[in-house]
Amino acid sequence: MNMSEEFTIYDHVSQANALFGMHLVEAASEHPELRIVTADMAVAGSIERFKFTYPEQFVDVGIAEQNLIGVAAGMASAGYRTIAVAQGCFISMRAFEMNRQYLGYMKYPVVLVGLNSGFFLQYFGNTHYALEDLAIMRTIPNMQVFSPCDAYEAIRCMEHALKSDMPSYIRLTGGATLPLVHREDYDFETGKADVLRQGKDVCIYATGAMTYRCREVAKLLAEQGYDAEVVNIHTIKPLDNAHVYKQQSKRLIVTVEEHSVIGGLGGAVADAMSDIGQMPPLLKLGVKDCFSKPGSYEYLLVQHRLTPELIAEDILKKLKEL
Repeated sequence: MNMSEEFTIYDHVSQANALFGMHLVEAASEHPELRIVTADMAVAGSIERFKFTYPEQFVDVGIAEQNLIGVAAGMASAGYRTIAVAQGCFISMRAFEMNRQYLGYMKYPVVLVGLNSGFFLQYFGNTHYALEDLAIMRTIPNMQVFSPCDAYEAIRCMEHALKSDMPSYIRLTGGATLPLVHREDYDFETGKADVLRQGKDVCIYATGAMTYRCREVAKLLAEQGYDAEVVNIHTIKPLDNAHVYKQQSKRLIVTVEEHSVIGGLGGAVADAMSDIGQMPPLLKLGVKDCFSKPGSYEYLLVQHRLTPELIAEDILKKLKEL
């Protein structure tokens, strides 16, 4: 599929959602056993084309995410490769117990797709922000957790999840204008860090929509004399612990995520760092431990200091304190 810079999507559907939905039609030709179950997200998930192309392979359970997981697990038990699609906040939080018992415990290889995670739903408010999903999903035994940085990587995560014999959660973030980080094929491997920029002073681990922004952060830090390594973490679980262990010579390790600073990427990196000694300080940047004042996407990012300029400012402040 051609993913040129001119690729555009209507503003109410994220680029990742749209391209991801288009890819599912292609995937169905390779996986006749594929079934998609959704909680009234055919339009928002850009899977209407799949619905009309393969009506016998599509089920809409309505706005009932807990039931969604039960139906998906039942299909998986009958031998179907099942993808369950819903809003990120509801497929993770509302259906957490079902994800834990029906998927993690039973080891059914259902692929969960969390749409519009992070702050993408903007004016819908705190009830619709998926800011805890990485934290809670990574606690489920046997659950793989993916957080792709762009639409292309979302497809790669799906391809690998469909080949796995374990359940997976794929978190989609970013708006319609989120730039592509990867414009051509690269050596994607589940559980392996994707180094976008080498650097000797600071290691910045970024995930999801924050990845592109952190490449901009590195440029701002370079202007101040700091050489920053930027690493795209598309797999939160299993995390590439080996890459974390190699950062002992850095002055500072930073995690940046459009997710709570508690339990997500920052928590996963902190867990890895705790396994060995002599590690540099860790600065966790993300959504603060508070409820947000609803508004536009950029307004919400500014509230939590997640724009490139504010991220760079916080990193520089920490470096000066060391």
